[in-house]
Amino acid sequence: MSILGKQIRLERIINRNTGNTVIVPMDHGMSVGPIAGLISVREAIHKVSEGGANAIVEHKGLVKAGHRGRGKDIGLIIHLSASTSLSVHPNAKTLVCTVEEALKLGADAVSIHVNLGNGGEKEMLNDFGKVSYDARTWGMPLLAMIYPRGENIKNEFDVNVIKHAARVGDEMGADIVKVSYTGSTETFREVVQGCSVPVVIAGGPKMESDIDILEMVKGSMDAGGAGASIGRNVFQHSDPTAMIKAIAAIVHDGADVDRALSFLK
Repeated sequence: MSILGKQIRLERIINRNTGNTVIVPMDHGMSVGPIAGLISVREAIHKVSEGGANAIVEHKGLVKAGHRGRGKDIGLIIHLSASTSLSVHPNAKTLVCTVEEALKLGADAVSIHVNLGNGGEKEMLNDFGKVSYDARTWGMPLLAMIYPRGENIKNEFDVNVIKHAARVGDEMGADIVKVSYTGSTETFREVVQGCSVPVVIAGGPKMESDIDILEMVKGSMDAGGAGASIGRNVFQHSDPTAMIKAIAAIVHDGADVDRALSFLK
């Protein structure tokens, strides 16, 4: 499939004017069940699309349940890998969907989750290689969620392991790499500088403060990041639409935290 096909699909999940993106992952039901904010996926998608999110991430089985047939358009990223919190090896992700199947379901991109530093790393990297090949063959954009997470990792937010994780995604052929924020603009700049493709930050556990979330997004953007892929801190927020507007103001308009907070007041 042509390079043009991939470029067209990328514009469905990345703002073509800014080159940045606001993605909302909604694949949590597979790993932890139907949590608050995702009881109705269709409703959750509607809220974040109204706020201006560029794309959502979900598993193949919920594509039909999440298709709204109304409201603002939003890019669809289908997640290819999974594990559950019920497993004795929750960090070991396995493939549950293919690039070709995602295409048939109307996906604009696919995503894969790889955890480094644990006993399942070998298999996950092998799967990553296969998915990367298929994505390139079909002209499908690939988002790689890469985390240093396992028995061999002492601090999964350490800049040295985060920038290593980002580089793994880059070296394996991902079009966008998603990693955890390192805690400061200075350290996250090292992550961005060591990766030749766009880097977006994960949202992590549910935070209590809106300011903390927005400062994290702003810090990553000041470091040269390409956006945010935040789940629970958006869809479990009291006003997901307003939170997305606040995040998008930083990511796409270069707003400071105070201006972004105005969307939440």
